[in-house]
Amino acid sequence: MLKLHHFHGGLRLDGHKAKSLQRGLLQATLPERLFLPLRQHIGDHNKPRVEIGERVLKGQVIASDSALICAAVHAPTSGTIRAIENYPVAHPSGKIDTCIVIDVDGDDQGVEPNPADLESLAPIELIELICRAGIVGLGGAVFPTSPKLSRGKVQGIDTLIINGVECEPYITCDDILMRFNAAEVIRGSGYLQRILAPRTTYIAIEDNKPEAIAAMAKALAEHPLPDTEIIPIPTIYPSGGEKQLVQILTGKEVPHGQLAFDIGIFCQNVGTCAAITRALEMDEPLISRVVTITGDNIAHPGNWEARLGTPINHLIELAGGYQHEASGHLVMGGSMMGFALSGSDVPIVKASNCIMVMREETIPKSPGYHDECIRCSKCAEVCPAQLLPQQLYWHARAKAYERTREFHLFDCIECGCCSTVCPSRIPLVQYYRAAKSEIRATRKAQFKSDRARLRFEFREKRLLLKKQQDEERRRLKREALQKKKAGAGNGKPQADPVQAALDRVKARKKLAQED
Repeated sequence: MLKLHHFHGGLRLDGHKAKSLQRGLLQATLPERLFLPLRQHIGDHNKPRVEIGERVLKGQVIASDSALICAAVHAPTSGTIRAIENYPVAHPSGKIDTCIVIDVDGDDQGVEPNPADLESLAPIELIELICRAGIVGLGGAVFPTSPKLSRGKVQGIDTLIINGVECEPYITCDDILMRFNAAEVIRGSGYLQRILAPRTTYIAIEDNKPEAIAAMAKALAEHPLPDTEIIPIPTIYPSGGEKQLVQILTGKEVPHGQLAFDIGIFCQNVGTCAAITRALEMDEPLISRVVTITGDNIAHPGNWEARLGTPINHLIELAGGYQHEASGHLVMGGSMMGFALSGSDVPIVKASNCIMVMREETIPKSPGYHDECIRCSKCAEVCPAQLLPQQLYWHARAKAYERTREFHLFDCIECGCCSTVCPSRIPLVQYYRAAKSEIRATRKAQFKSDRARLRFEFREKRLLLKKQQDEERRRLKREALQKKKAGAGNGKPQADPVQAALDRVKARKKLAQED
């Protein structure tokens, strides 16, 4: 058995998973209308590839871009493009963003699939198919999978880690996926092995998921993979974080400012593996995902495979509606790293692993103030990234953003451990998120400013060069005319050709008048 290691800090949290696991994997019905944000990934914005009034088929590309860090959006079903407008989207700020709205026709007619001959394809061709399918990391990061694979292949991968660790207290979508679609996960892991050629593959699953472990072991026996081992790991939050999982399985720490594949390790979520299998074997793009609907204000918690763009209120209806109150406090993601939603009309996107429907009375009320930091250092004790949350808090609160970067603010994974144990109930993660947003906004503004300055300087140089070239042409022309006037090498003066032409015109006019 592999010797497991430990990461710094972490918490043992009470689980709330049982209720959403009782009904198996359910298939969500189609709503009357789908709302698909153009951007459902980390990276550049997509551009619409359809027009209002156009009929689209399931699997058809409706938004894409040629940028490297990008993932296309496909129509989850057939229907008619109703609008391309701003609608509420899943974001902590409750902002609106451009969405493509599809009126569902109910036919669910798809683009004719064209599965490839996978045995004959090279790794780069498999990556291209994954890119066309619009696949992103479904563990929460939603980073486009194809550029991650391309860079991993270039870097060289020694260890492939399939992440089945679901450490949030309420989320069960990966657990239920491994129980019911384990074969897809295993086959997807095999395709990753073909692309990356790792020496070792670990499939990590928390030890509180015995049914998932058994299902994955059975699937691995039916679809054997070379040098692959299923590793149960202790249930400690946040062991599902990439850097924490790498440390548990290999004992290696990812250096500051680097990623796992920089040290020869590649991590991929089990949901992403299943999506890769469907893309390669059935030519099916990423148009749906498993979503956990749970909480203390939902009648029948469970897991549904829902089409992207499905409004949350449709899934709440499928789960029996609100149990205690006429409406609920909605959170996308888990209780530790999730964020509140502005309303139930927000659509499911590629990052939507869980929707928590909670009673207002169970949500901790955050007063307009909080107690001062008492320097107890509990936050530092539980921080899995081994940061100094206290110092980060002081500098973030003072908006001394350069100082926060000195304390490695961007190494914070926003797991919420520090906020959970803080006796002063300081919303530490919120301060860190705000500081990160400000720094990113400043970087973006600086980038735009620098780019504008470079464009201006380039334009000035271009105009100056053109001016110099024009002056040089005029100088050469003057010199040529002077040489002609001086004669063709015999020293005799030569008539000015311009004056000669004018004289000829005058002569013709004079003859015409005499006639």
